[in-house]
Amino acid sequence: MNLLTTRARTRAELAAGLESRGFDDDVATLVLDRLVEVGLLDDAAFAEQWVDSRHRHRGLGRRALSQELRRKGVDSETAGEAVAGLDADAEREKASELVRRRLPSLDRVEPQAAARRLVGMLARKGYGAGLAYDVVRTEMAERGAELDDAEPDLEDEEPVAGPRP
Repeated sequence: MNLLTTRARTRAELAAGLESRGFDDDVATLVLDRLVEVGLLDDAAFAEQWVDSRHRHRGLGRRALSQELRRKGVDSETAGEAVAGLDADAEREKASELVRRRLPSLDRVEPQAAARRLVGMLARKGYGAGLAYDVVRTEMAERGAELDDAEPDLEDEEPVAGPRP
């Protein structure tokens, strides 16, 4: 119960907590089943809440959110349903907001290099390449920056390792 007082948890997180405290697997299963039965443990509700919170506050995209949920022990189907609930317009708006916030610090950088950095930032936050290119191109055009017709070359960027903690 102490694990549930700070924030919602997944079944896998609670199972790991019980195991680390030396509880027998049969006892842990009974306890977890009872928590599900009374509504204190719900991986689907956790996933929806996680997606909403991490998208709104950290600006994470679908791919990064799916990875985080899988690391938390949420099954792929439940994670997929939660991420599918993320509105495409809301995802695009959050990506645009992230780019607009970062753009002023790149005023003195050559536009193609700035575009590579911005696309890389969005990729690390879990946004798809097509969305990232489009958002960066749109936001930079609104600031008067001219980009080549080709998509930014990302070979000079760091490898994408997922969102930063």
